[in-house]
Amino acid sequence: MMESPLISTFDEQAGVATLTFNRPDVLNAIDTAMAEAFLEAVKDLKEQPGLRCIVMTGAGRAFMAGGDVASMAGTQEHTQAVINSLLVPLNEAILLLRSMDAPIIAGVKGAAAGAGLSLALMADIIIAEENARFLIGYNGIGTVPDCGGTWFLPHKIGTARATEMMLLGRQLTATEAEQLGLVTEVSPEETFDEVLAATVNQVSNGPTRAFGAFRRLVDDASGRSLEIHLEAERQAFLTASETADFAEGVSAFLAKRPAAFSGQ
Repeated sequence: MMESPLISTFDEQAGVATLTFNRPDVLNAIDTAMAEAFLEAVKDLKEQPGLRCIVMTGAGRAFMAGGDVASMAGTQEHTQAVINSLLVPLNEAILLLRSMDAPIIAGVKGAAAGAGLSLALMADIIIAEENARFLIGYNGIGTVPDCGGTWFLPHKIGTARATEMMLLGRQLTATEAEQLGLVTEVSPEETFDEVLAATVNQVSNGPTRAFGAFRRLVDDASGRSLEIHLEAERQAFLTASETADFAEGVSAFLAKRPAAFSGQ
């Protein structure tokens, strides 16, 4: 029986979902089957009660080496059909993931290139093993970044650096990516799993609904005037004040104890 190109697991006790890209023999290059499996897994998470954190990883030596370029070779009609079979489900999955409250953490080993970089950038936090490499890469095949690469990369590191990476095909080491603000933390191979797990544990025990509001405010900030954004913050604060986590946070603050958030 053929193994699934995308492995999805859910730890009910911790509220942590893990999505693992699973084509290690081709460095997890994404094909149509993986794109479709990714979308189906994300749709399931959208309905998953108790979801508090989403982790994305890659099986084997890489996070993801991009799209399966070989599958795109052929007539123009064939090429465009393949591109759509990849990007239509991937784009839907990205929008669904970013609409959820649960924070997204990418654990990156080896290459995060092309669509793999874009999908890692979608995460709120990136933990990278010290041998990780980050490459946008599309100029090498004469096309443009996809999966939100031209949106997420400038948001993470600024327009000038993002343009440099895209025009020059510059590859970043994990340390360089951390220095630019693309990566949250770099870990040696021997402690990578421990560092990733500690980050996931901290985030999954936080105020999940407030985290979702954080993301939406940050995502929308650049397209708004200050006046409109201040009002959006006020409304988000009012909404958060209605949650059980806010009540717990205030109670814990007054009692001078750590808050025990439920994600509600």
